[in-house]
Amino acid sequence: MDKQEYKRLAAEQEDWAPGWDAIDAVFENLYPNQEPSHFGTDLHARAIFGGDQYLDGYSIYESSHGYKHIVTYGMTELYTDTEAFGGEWSKWGYEMTMKLNEDTLDDCMWSLDMLSNLARYTFTQQRFFEPLQYIAGNGTSIHIGVESDITALLVVQDTEAVGMDTVHGRVDFLQLVGITEKELEVLKEDHARAAELVAKMKRDNPHLVTNMKRKHSYL
Repeated sequence: MDKQEYKRLAAEQEDWAPGWDAIDAVFENLYPNQEPSHFGTDLHARAIFGGDQYLDGYSIYESSHGYKHIVTYGMTELYTDTEAFGGEWSKWGYEMTMKLNEDTLDDCMWSLDMLSNLARYTFTQQRFFEPLQYIAGNGTSIHIGVESDITALLVVQDTEAVGMDTVHGRVDFLQLVGITEKELEVLKEDHARAAELVAKMKRDNPHLVTNMKRKHSYL
């Protein structure tokens, strides 16, 4: 698609969101014929209107492997913007994902708040995340108010959602995986061991699902 075609489509479709459509296409390929549960953020609370919400929404898919697969909308350029057309990266260049072995959608809501906070950090501090980067917490459970040995996060490429080139630039899917405080301390001492941690986790958890009940540390 060239820029003239892009402008024509944008003029013909007032609500065209090519970035959003591109994300949906990836997950529709992973979960054919499945209608995800979608949670949109309040329009007036979004940062573009002066609020503190930097994401437009989240979708949660049900994996046949028994977990919930969450994806964000808003780290990339979702809507038409001629200045963004043909860029190297679509805004930050990635959307965040997470996999939880929870039974209900209600059990996943805490993770949406966490993803919102991470988006806010990126947009306000101009600090983006990269694969094998760890995100330290304060030593307590990443699920606030619920006891767990999972106190931090590790960033990896999503094990299933494949990145793609869009009209606004490259979009990857960065998956956040919960890790223990012990694993975090090892990574702080030697970050090179992040790849080792991922490899060990994948042996019995190939899709890197975050299990908030996990006690065992892999490092």
